[in-house]
Amino acid sequence: MHVQGNESTRRPVALIIGASSGIGRSTAQALSREGWNLVLASRSAPALAEVERECARYGVDTTVIPTDVRDRAAIESLLVQAAAGSGRVDAVVNTAACVAYGRFDQIPAEIYDQVIATNLLGTANVARAALRQFRSQGGGELVLMGSLLGKIAVPFMSPYVTSKWGVHALTRMIQLEAREIPGVHVTLVSPGSVNTPAYSQAANYASREGRPPPPVDPPEKVARAVVKSLTQPRRERSVGLANHIVVLGFRLLPAVFDLAVGPLMKLTGLSRRPVADHPGSVLHPHPAGEAEHGFWDRLGRRHESADSPVPVAP
Repeated sequence: MHVQGNESTRRPVALIIGASSGIGRSTAQALSREGWNLVLASRSAPALAEVERECARYGVDTTVIPTDVRDRAAIESLLVQAAAGSGRVDAVVNTAACVAYGRFDQIPAEIYDQVIATNLLGTANVARAALRQFRSQGGGELVLMGSLLGKIAVPFMSPYVTSKWGVHALTRMIQLEAREIPGVHVTLVSPGSVNTPAYSQAANYASREGRPPPPVDPPEKVARAVVKSLTQPRRERSVGLANHIVVLGFRLLPAVFDLAVGPLMKLTGLSRRPVADHPGSVLHPHPAGEAEHGFWDRLGRRHESADSPVPVAP
């Protein structure tokens, strides 16, 4: 990362949105180890305080600003506050997202709309404010979080899939237009299955707990892709061994894909663990469920561990 300013030794500043859990939390730790000063944002103030303590041990400055990406004015204020210390924000990383399981017509409309608002409109709010800041300071790095599910379709995850398809389209539009803004780079990072609390924190109207289909990557692997994107930006980074194969199947053999994806989703994307209908953390944060890692091993099997999140009660 090229640091501009009067002092060549100035620490670069990264704003990480969605920093309280999963990929965002791993990214905060990775950048703090690299010597970045951090501004940490998400809806969950108690969890952000834990992440602040985790990052501070590396001797970097951290600032916590609880913020909801659905609130456009709050995001605009967040960028202003993030730049207040050094006069600039060198990188903005948005990992904030939520998930809802269930058939399209059985997920409550309010839940559906809020997943779209968080994942797609929240990304637009972040990107808009970041680009404004980057224009004023003469450049910056923007990393937005896509998904394998932004390239394919699977049943029982309609709002998440729809929102991530939108994020991919939005990011491509921003990338095309940002070519005219000197010093600005926009990278889309698209993970496959990742062991984060997103599945246990998800809203659920499918009667069975959602889980990541194998192979499941640790959030640290995605964080490494984010960190690399700040020094080696590119149009997109895919993270996941099977991603390209799945996308090829979706595009080249659509009839076969459609025939197989339903049974495969029931087998590998939904566990046998029964759950009652509940909104998860879609409407309101659940700090007790925030953590870096989820419950899942490489093969998508459920396990318990010291930093596994507490399941959201129905």
